[in-house]
Amino acid sequence: MPTIVPSSATAPTPADQLASRYRAVRGLTLSLAEPLSDADATVQSMPDASPAKWHMAHTTWFFETFVLRDHVPGYQLHDPRFPFLFNSYYEAEGKRHARHRRGMITRPSLDEVRAYRAHVDAALLAAMPDLPEGALELVALGCHHEEQHQELFVTDILHLFSENPLEPALYAPRPKTPVAMPGAIGWIEGRQGIVQVGHEGQGFAFDCEGPCHDALLHPHAIADRTVTNAEWMRFIEDGGYRDPRLWLSDGWAWVKAKAIGAPLYWEERDGGWTRFGLDGRRAIDPAAPVTHVSFYEADAYATWAGARLPTEMEWEAAATAHDASGGNQMDAAGPIEPRPAPQGPAFFGDVWEWTGSAYRPYPGFRAVEGAVGEYNGKFMNGQFVLRGGSCATPRGHARASYRNFFYPHQRWQFTGVRLAKDL
Repeated sequence: MPTIVPSSATAPTPADQLASRYRAVRGLTLSLAEPLSDADATVQSMPDASPAKWHMAHTTWFFETFVLRDHVPGYQLHDPRFPFLFNSYYEAEGKRHARHRRGMITRPSLDEVRAYRAHVDAALLAAMPDLPEGALELVALGCHHEEQHQELFVTDILHLFSENPLEPALYAPRPKTPVAMPGAIGWIEGRQGIVQVGHEGQGFAFDCEGPCHDALLHPHAIADRTVTNAEWMRFIEDGGYRDPRLWLSDGWAWVKAKAIGAPLYWEERDGGWTRFGLDGRRAIDPAAPVTHVSFYEADAYATWAGARLPTEMEWEAAATAHDASGGNQMDAAGPIEPRPAPQGPAFFGDVWEWTGSAYRPYPGFRAVEGAVGEYNGKFMNGQFVLRGGSCATPRGHARASYRNFFYPHQRWQFTGVRLAKDL
């Protein structure tokens, strides 16, 4: 029987492919929200976190504002009050509700936010075939933006539930398969000399990932896996949180001011360490990667271990040989937690890895024109770069050039540690 080759008229167009991706991304957010009550979705547990309902509405505002409002003639806003509520930090879009008071937005309800999403989805998908190329690029950006908020959605709910004395579980626990403890950390000799880092311009990337440029790497080695819970327990037992010699000055001040003595969500109960996760409170898995540690903790541990944190350039040079879509990343709503690493080097998934590099612009960086130029560039101060994605990063979202960034005290994300050393 002859092979039937589809004609160009029936082959998916770029707009068709983007529409399919849009549906999948938007659908995952709704799946993540499915177990939540209206109260779960409304409360804000701390200024760094946002209510689940706000995440769902903000990403919708992004599509409505930058695509529908600006590129679809005659489009009418679903609710003219919503831009004030759901703009995040875009100064060019005018006044907005204060970030630390997002938990005060008891209305619209979760169902009304779902209706807002449905309205925008229908309008955008109907307009998609006729959108100009620039608008389609904004749709693609919006999909990646929503994936970022899917991870924040998960980690913010985790923090919120940890504040509830009942310590509720969002998802049922995953059946545990016994895993052997990993052997000692192995060391991979890193590339040295002049290497190219940053996004080369093919495929999607956020503006902060470029331009591609040369970097000089000195002789070094990078660990073949991240630090485990068992190794972190030894750090605690050896007085790591009590020894000021291990800590940066700001880090030691933070430890004393906040009475820090273990990673976030860890507690000693009945003679052993436990952690709180999306599946409730469980015993620590010693073989799993340590997570929910700050840059300060990561740096102190590296000093204690006789090593250091890798630079983001060293990390990227090593990671380019590995599959960015591999590892333990988020595929769907359900159990989300770091798991013991498989045998062999792995650079993606489980935990975001702190680097020793400040989040600053690459040589030649220029923010794009317009309001979306505020996306990354204006945050390039006082923060540190993390690499690799986590168990809450949607699969396919990360890549070797991807630069995540947080302040050095923050640890409510799935953040962990990979060591490096000079040779």
